Amino acid sequence: MEQGDAELVAALRAGDEETFRSLVRSWNGPLLRVAQIFVPSRAVAEEVVQETWLRVLGALDKFEGRSSLKTWVFRILVNTAKTRGQREGRVLPFSALNDPARIPEPAVEPSRFRPEDDPRYPGGWSAPPPELPEERLVAAETRAVIGRAIAALPATQAAVISLRDVEGWSSEEVCNALDLTEVNQRVLLHRARARVRQALEQYLTPQIA
Repeated sequence: MEQGDAELVAALRAGDEETFRSLVRSWNGPLLRVAQIFVPSRAVAEEVVQETWLRVLGALDKFEGRSSLKTWVFRILVNTAKTRGQREGRVLPFSALNDPARIPEPAVEPSRFRPEDDPRYPGGWSAPPPELPEERLVAAETRAVIGRAIAALPATQAAVISLRDVEGWSSEEVCNALDLTEVNQRVLLHRARARVRQALEQYLTPQIA
């Protein structure tokens, strides 16, 4: 267990309310965003987050520090959200987390790549995506496009890209939180990023002079 986590866990086990409130302030937003991937409404997601915190407090004595405290909390959230999503009647392909490569789903049109036997650029872009203007990428309207593109992804891809690219997690943290292998995490992230990139191209390319 890392020193920072050890101190946090000790404070929480001792009933330090300020430490708990600080964690809630820091993690509630990301927890809510991830919960919404698995359940049908924000109201249900808020209930999932509340239930998660209760489970965290009740299970602190079982935390062994094999992962960071943050990924442990998010793993409890994901498991809680999956169970609640199924109870609410939202059918999601959670089994795809175990082996997403089995699902034939090209992330980008194959025609945009060179043949694998191309002597100079095997498998490289034949029609590369255009450079997108940075000032437009950071605009609020464009961020809304990205948000809608992520919301339209399959739940497994949305979970991975939200944690990696929105929350800034490392691949190891995501694998621990979602119980993924590194290979499957890469497959899901690649597909998610490609779909979001495609949505950005469709939105921005016609407006590039």
